Amino acid sequence: MIISASRRTDIPTFYSEWFFNRINDGYVYVRNPMNIHQISKISLSPEVVDGIVFWTKNPIPMISNLDKLKDYAYYFQFTVNSYGKDIEANVPNKNDIIIPAFRELSKKIGAEKVVWRYDPIMLTEKYTVDYHVNYFNEIAKRLSGYTNKCVISFVDLYRNTQSHLKDLRMLPLGDSEMYELAERLVEIAHKNHLIVESCAEKINLEQFGIQHGHCIDCTLFEKILNCKMNLSKDKNQRPECGCMESIDIGSYNTCKNGCRYCYANYSHNTVLRNTNIHNPTSPLLFGEIVENDVIKERKVQSFKQNQITLFE
Repeated sequence: MIISASRRTDIPTFYSEWFFNRINDGYVYVRNPMNIHQISKISLSPEVVDGIVFWTKNPIPMISNLDKLKDYAYYFQFTVNSYGKDIEANVPNKNDIIIPAFRELSKKIGAEKVVWRYDPIMLTEKYTVDYHVNYFNEIAKRLSGYTNKCVISFVDLYRNTQSHLKDLRMLPLGDSEMYELAERLVEIAHKNHLIVESCAEKINLEQFGIQHGHCIDCTLFEKILNCKMNLSKDKNQRPECGCMESIDIGSYNTCKNGCRYCYANYSHNTVLRNTNIHNPTSPLLFGEIVENDVIKERKVQSFKQNQITLFE
């Protein structure tokens, strides 16, 4: 089993204490977002957890405790964008805090285990193609040697993201803009010894050397674990998504980064309400068990193949 921690919220930034309590207790409760009274109890035993993928914009609260994960394979999807406070309201300064944290994390766990995400890319009167290219170049130079890969994607305008972005005067982001960005970003990436992959994109960018990526990446876990794994594509994700199957332990409407493009937060008031009832010692990320809740233990297993193949 692969644990996703989490596409729905930034666990390393805001809930690292809770996460390590869950590791210590050996299980976590996750509410079904489609049926709030249905709760899954998920084992976090190293015997069944083959790996963990962390998604974050700021891992600093977690870095000093990574020794507690010595029995687990894991890597980070680490977003470093060029946006300012008008887009990413609560993300710390990139130059002074986030990029140094990226480099510190890489030194601690290895460059292959820290994937740089530059996403989602969107265009406005301020954040033009040239703006992205210039700042991507600056970030790439500072992260060169501290990561092997950059994942890019273009903004998806879901109903809630459209509402959050409506006053930003968005510019068209069609195929021509995507092709231009892809070509220019890849050139910069290659100069800094980085490969570029796309995340859940319909558009084909292979002509620029950009393959469709796998954010939950079986190949990377096989290298980390030094064995083969029997993972299948995640059927619960969009058809364009290349991720392998995983179990997400996060919750929607709990991330306090304040990113205008976020698909996982529906309203600011809901986020405030949920975060105010967060209890680091609870099996749930927020709230408590109530009378109508039904808790069922989810059947999980390791996907490591019995016949281990060592990588040279």
